[in-house]
Amino acid sequence: PFVSKATGIPWAKMATKVMLGYTIEALGLPLDVPVPHTAVKEAVFPFNKFPGVDILLGPEMKSTGEVMGIDNDFGMAYLKAQLAAGQRIPASGKVFISVKNKDKSKLEAIATPLISLGFELVATAGTAAELSRLGISAESVYKVYEGRPNIVDLIKNGDIQLIINTPSGKNPMKDEVIIRQTALQMNLPVITTLPGALATVRAMKDVVTRQLDVKSIQLYHQDLGRA
Repeated sequence: PFVSKATGIPWAKMATKVMLGYTIEALGLPLDVPVPHTAVKEAVFPFNKFPGVDILLGPEMKSTGEVMGIDNDFGMAYLKAQLAAGQRIPASGKVFISVKNKDKSKLEAIATPLISLGFELVATAGTAAELSRLGISAESVYKVYEGRPNIVDLIKNGDIQLIINTPSGKNPMKDEVIIRQTALQMNLPVITTLPGALATVRAMKDVVTRQLDVKSIQLYHQDLGRA
């Protein structure tokens, strides 16, 4: 269904006809389907219905639905998908960044655009030290067990607008779980993967250069000559 919406071709219907004996040529199906726009699929999880749950995804989890963000630019399509799924990406404020050691090589690609967009960065000691090494300014904050005020205090006080937190491994540290649980309670957007962080930053950059607009899927199909 998602690919059918993105391309304007009812693939399930076409596949059924092929199984009934029709040829691809007889159905008039193109051998190539060029799609100039980008369609982003986002799963929707009802985490807000389960207080205290960790929002970190696992293979046993099942979504309660999915949404599509569609646009000519990837960043804007991704932003639309996040908005449709209830993830509100901020336009200003403070971003908390805490990434595992394996992801620190990509810190600059995440942090530099955020600084250029006017965001302030907050990080725990290890990430803050790496940012400083890269010449990027960040406010250092305590982990939960290190003292007060710590990152959870900042989240509860409304001082953080976005959280980028890549988990340490299969058994996330207690600090990480508490951060994500508190963010859920405060309805804060949380990014838990490196690709997700990079896509979010790209979306934030795109929304600065152009306004968010709405175009029906029928018009996208019309542009493809399939209305």
